[in-house]
Amino acid sequence: MSKKRNTYEAEDLEKQAIALIEAHGLVFIDDVCAYLPCSRKTFYDKGLDKLHTIKDALAKVRVSKKVALRKNWEESQNATLQMGLYKLLATPEELAALSMQHIDHSTKGESINPKRIFFIDTDGSERDEYGNKREVSPIMGE
Repeated sequence: MSKKRNTYEAEDLEKQAIALIEAHGLVFIDDVCAYLPCSRKTFYDKGLDKLHTIKDALAKVRVSKKVALRKNWEESQNATLQMGLYKLLATPEELAALSMQHIDHSTKGESINPKRIFFIDTDGSERDEYGNKREVSPIMGE
C-alpha cells in the first residue's frame, strides 16, 4: 500500500495564506501555518515565510490592530492606558519628566576612572583589593 502524498503549490498556499491573514486578523507566521492545509515544514521549505506579499499582509493587520488599540486607549477613562499612550507619543524630555527615577548614563565626554580601594595591613603597608602592595609615587606624593 502506498500513501498518496499531498502536493502543494507555493502560489496556491500563498493565496490561501493571504486570505487567512485578512479573514482571521492573523499577525504571526505560526498562526498562518496552523490554518493552512500543509505542514509548517512545507510552509518553510517552499519559502513562504520569505514572501513579501505574506509579510506585508501580516504587517498591515498588525498596524491596524495597533492603531485600534491606541484609539481605544485615547478614548478610555483608564489613567494607566492614557499614560501608556502618552509614553508612546512623548519626546525624550517628556519621558524623563514623567520618570520616577532618572539616571544619566552619559559621562559628558569624561573618562570613567573608578577610585581604587586600599587596605592597611597590620604592618602598616597598604594593599589593593587584589593584594598588591601600593606603590608610592614620588611625584604625586602618594
